[in-house]
Amino acid sequence: MNDKNILLENGVDLEKSLELLDDMSTYDEIMAAFLKNVDSKVEDIKKNCEAGDLEAYGRSAHSLKSDARYLGFTKVAEMAIQQEMEAKDGNTEYIHEHIDDFISAVYNMVDICKKYLVVKPVGEETDTTPKEKSILAVDDSDLIRAYIHSIFNTEYNVIVASDGAEAIKIIDNDKDRTIKAVLLDLNMPNVDGFGVLEHFRENNLFSKYPVSVITGIDDKELINKAFTYNIIDMLQKPFTEKDVKRILETTLSRGGM
Repeated sequence: MNDKNILLENGVDLEKSLELLDDMSTYDEIMAAFLKNVDSKVEDIKKNCEAGDLEAYGRSAHSLKSDARYLGFTKVAEMAIQQEMEAKDGNTEYIHEHIDDFISAVYNMVDICKKYLVVKPVGEETDTTPKEKSILAVDDSDLIRAYIHSIFNTEYNVIVASDGAEAIKIIDNDKDRTIKAVLLDLNMPNVDGFGVLEHFRENNLFSKYPVSVITGIDDKELINKAFTYNIIDMLQKPFTEKDVKRILETTLSRGGM
């Protein structure tokens, strides 16, 4: 068994994490997902900073913020929030001045995770029993996708997409209509959640696929914009297992399942 004291001794707010994740098995699974993808996320941070692409930089910081929050690394989450806010404000001076400290904090988080976790391949113990019904979870956060998969994979075939373009392709190829509900993030690269919602509107898909939004966005204007589409409900991040089960149940019931 992994030694929780390693986390506690390094200031990890494990109690707060378990309020969201319920058990250590789920915590370990999403930590493995974080370790698998963190190098590419840091490379995105560097690349977007060098290119001066503040919108993409903000999304990258937002993704790391979500990872740090769920794993209980409060200081890293706070640094990511600040980076995201400065990107929105166009403050390149602040970003360039503090990016090295931010990346150093992320890799310190990685070191702690590696000391704690006996890494197994993500999904190693996944139930492979065929399931008739599928749900689609669309989110650029590896942790959120892994978390939703861990909650629902015993009951549903959980299909995941990391951006809106991938989600649209999956929906358009769902010829047998096995997907019974969509949980959709708004803030994603390539095609964002609003692009997916617009695709649904233009192709009359809301009557076929009930959609609820899961998002970390707290901008009232964007939230109101989301409700101009025929979505079922909205869930703010960070959310607990109980929260996401409730919203999926609501989405499925409104979808006529």
